[in-house]
Order: sequence, then C-alpha cells, then structure tokens
Amino acid sequence: MSNEATVKRTHNEEIKSAIPTLAGTIATTVQDDSADHFSDDDNQFLKFHGSYQQDDRDLRKTGKKYIMMIRGRIPGGVMTARQWQVFDELATQYGNNTLRITTRQSIQFHGVVKAGLRPVIKKINESLLSTLAACGDVNRNVMASPTPAYTKVRDRVAMDAHKLAMALAPQTPAYHSIWIDGVQLDLDKPENRQFSDPLYGQTYLPRKFKVAFVIPPVNDMDVFTNCLGFIAIVQNDELLGYNVCVGGGMGRSHGNVQTYPRMADVIGFITPDKLLDVARAVLTIHRDFGDRTDRKHARLKYVVAERGVAFIQNEVNQRAGITLAPAKSYRFTSTADLLDWHQAVDGSWFLGLFVQTGRVKDAQKVALRKVADQFPSVEFRLTANQNVILANVQEQEKAAIEAVLHSHGVKTRLQASTLQAAGMACPSLPTCGLGLAESERMLPAMIERIQVLCNETGLAGEEIIIRSTGCPNGCARPYMAELAFVGKAPGRYQVWLGGNVSGTRLNRIWKDVIKESDLEAELRPVLQRFARERNPAERFGDWCDRVFLPSAQESHGQSTKAVTA
Repeated sequence: MSNEATVKRTHNEEIKSAIPTLAGTIATTVQDDSADHFSDDDNQFLKFHGSYQQDDRDLRKTGKKYIMMIRGRIPGGVMTARQWQVFDELATQYGNNTLRITTRQSIQFHGVVKAGLRPVIKKINESLLSTLAACGDVNRNVMASPTPAYTKVRDRVAMDAHKLAMALAPQTPAYHSIWIDGVQLDLDKPENRQFSDPLYGQTYLPRKFKVAFVIPPVNDMDVFTNCLGFIAIVQNDELLGYNVCVGGGMGRSHGNVQTYPRMADVIGFITPDKLLDVARAVLTIHRDFGDRTDRKHARLKYVVAERGVAFIQNEVNQRAGITLAPAKSYRFTSTADLLDWHQAVDGSWFLGLFVQTGRVKDAQKVALRKVADQFPSVEFRLTANQNVILANVQEQEKAAIEAVLHSHGVKTRLQASTLQAAGMACPSLPTCGLGLAESERMLPAMIERIQVLCNETGLAGEEIIIRSTGCPNGCARPYMAELAFVGKAPGRYQVWLGGNVSGTRLNRIWKDVIKESDLEAELRPVLQRFARERNPAERFGDWCDRVFLPSAQESHGQSTKAVTA
C-alpha cells in the first residue's frame, strides 16, 4: 500500500518484521517441560511451521486442555505407501488415532500435545514430506488433480505442481533448526535479525496464498476458489500450457460486507515454461499490494476486485517478462471424484475410496495401513473432496487389495449414498478455535435427514452437493455448493443455495439463520417445489439459481444477490 508508513499495520505484521526468521521462542518452549502451551506471538509463528495451537472445546468447562493441530505439506496430495505408514503411526502414537484429510489434499493430525510436536514434525520430514508453509502467510499446499483416468498429461501437471511448491517454499533457517536440530536460533545474530527471504522478503505475505492445478473437464480442485489457478489446456494428449486464473477465495466474516467469497478471473494463457515466472509474479503482487492493516481484507482476491483484472494482467506481464496470450477454450463438467475401481490411462488400476467428512479412523484406518504394509508400490493420493485414491495398482493386486479392505468392512463398490458422497465438511468443533457451530460431527446426520426429505418428495437418488462449515471462513468451500450450511451459533446455520456441479458459479444466501432442529420445516417446501418445477434433468443448484432464489427475493423483498465484488 502506498500509504503503509502512515497506517498502523496489524500485530502479525509487526512480529514478522521483528523476527523475520519466524523462529520466535518456539524451540525454547518446546524444550520447556513445564510449559503446556505457546505464547500468543509464537502461536502465530507456529502456523508458518505447519501447526495451530488449539484446545479441546468439549473440555473447556473443566479448564483449557491445550492440543496442537499439525498439517502436512503434500504437493498434489501424492504419498508413497511408506509415507502413509509414517503418518498412520504418528496419528496413533501422538494424535487422536485419526488422519484428517483436508480440502487442500493434505493430512492433519489432531489432539497432539506439546511434547509430541517436534517428534511428529521431525518424522514427517524424515519421510521426505514437510509441514513448512502448510499454514501461515505464505503459499500453502499446492493442489493438483489426482485422478489418472483421463489423460497422460496428469503426470506432467503433477510434476509442475511439485516444482511450483518447491519454488514458492519459504527459506527460513528456523524450520530446520527447531524441528530437525532442536536448537533455538540466536535472534540477536545479524544474519537472523536481518534475514530476508529471497521471495517473500522480511514480512512474507499479508495473508495466505493458495494455488491449484486442474485438468478439464474435471474441476476437482475447485480451481476458481484459489488465489492462483492453472487450468491445463490439453490437445491430443499433449500439454499446450495453462490458462491462468487469479483472485479467488472463500473467506468472509458474518456481518462484514467488506468481506466476501470471490471466484478467480481468468487472465490469459501461458506456455509451461513460463509457469514459475508467472506464479512468482502473482505471489509478489499479493506481497506488494495486499492489505497489511486489516487481516480480514488481506487476501489477494481484494486486490484483484478493487484494482481490476487489467491491472493484474499488466503487473504479471511486467514482473514475469511476458505477454499473456488470450485464454484458450475449455469446459468443466464436474467437481466430483471417481469412486470404486477404474483403469488408468497407463493400464494400471486405481481405487477411489470414500472417506466420510475426510476422517480416516477405526476400521478404515486399519485397512489402509494394511494396504500400505502389503503393497509398497501403491500410491496414496488425497483428493480435494476429502477422499483417498489408491493408485498404481497392478491387475494381479486388485483382488488382494479388495480382500484386505473387505476383511475390515471397507466397501469398494456402492460405498456411500449419492448425497453422502457429494458432501464435505470442515472439522470445526471441538478442535477449531474459530468454530461457531458443529460441522464434521453434524453433517452426516444432516444429510441423512435431507435424504429422507428427498425420498418423500420423489427425489430419491438425486445428487445435491452439500457442504458445511462451522464458521464463515469457508474451509470446505461452502459458497460453491448447491446447498451449504455455514455456522452462526450452536445449532444455528446460515443457508446458501445455487452453486453448480462444475464449480463455476457462487451460490447465494437464502436464509440468514435457521435452527438445525427446523431443517425439515425449512427445506421440505423447497424440495417439493424443485420436484414439481424443475426442467428435465435440471440439478437442484441450477433450479435454485434460475427459479427459486429470484422468486424468494421477489416474495420477501430481500436481496439474494451473490456475494461478489
């Protein structure tokens, strides 16, 4: 910002500037057995290292029980069988014996106490993965389409995603010092006091930065919800390059109209050799123009919304030393994963496994561990819909893998109802400090209630993309769903309608608040109208956008306009 010197920066900006290595006193606190938690400033630094300090909110009445969430940085969501074994062991030994697949193709450990923090992070690094930049004001985990069923180009796109993840990783010496060596950096040394990251500088980004790669016609990464998206343009099974989209993001705050979800704008086409230059250009636009005075207004999407697409195009051209070409044509048809067995383009097989709300636990956790133990060449791929793909399976291995899974009650066919398979939820309570209402623990039962309504109204078997979050920050991308529940208070949700199956349209607010107990009374009339009035094969989200939301606005004199810039 041009007047940054005269405007008070946020506290996060001040502490990044004061300790640009992001070391804080984390190592000292890790080594202090008498301390059960980190200071507020160190808690902010911890995010850059891939961890959030939380507490078990179910136990708050008896006092705070501090726990850590640890998130892996897993580019493209691709893990070897050995890496899955390591994560499984860590969840059992140090966490709550579950693996939480995130909506950004990563894994989170929940319930880790402070004493387990360094062992978990160190062992993740020993497995050749990392937690650095899984959180914090930097580029987060880079996403890429995991499904090998459509084109051989997927392997090239995955390689590009990994290459970009490495290129955008921060270079602070504090990470290795704290988690590998167990040593507190001397913050008074000139090289530490004056450290400046070669890409991020001394104060990093104003807020988080998210990147995704996607291969049409499947938009399984929800590419338009990212700060930076690369849409692969494929011709005759060859990668021509990428359409670049900039300025997406889901986060908003209740009651603050200056915050809103936004879809990214497509700004042009680049050839693959320009990928890193363009990514650095977009990231540094965020670094240089993002709002450092208000963290609720600090995402790149607000720079794009307020300065305009032409400004972004000119800045990218100048910073990358290129001229963006006109975007090439493409079409998205779905955001869904392929579940069950399918053949990959190289002749191998893969198995898409449904993971309810992303929580690998109980028999499913045991079964997947046994697959990792017995089939070391199998790849574990995490999806942005919180599922797992077992890839690189040979024909002769299929029956044995099925036998392992079936012996633990894990289905490989007809794994979930149509509605459950299309659902997604953030963790929220009891671990997330931002949660206003239940999400992960609420959604499966909520979907079952909606299934009953669908059966009653002649909509049995109908797919509706349903997502829930415990707060308005949008971790489960609710503002792209056909039907979304956004927590406002315990047992109370804002309801959004009208997203589409291809992930190319924001939904809109229908009800500012409903009680969870009133779900049937609120939703039954809507589904009844949908069943009567829909066009042949018309989806619920399309009908809501075309008919229901406009009619609701006219009937009640209230705005249901999409929340966009």
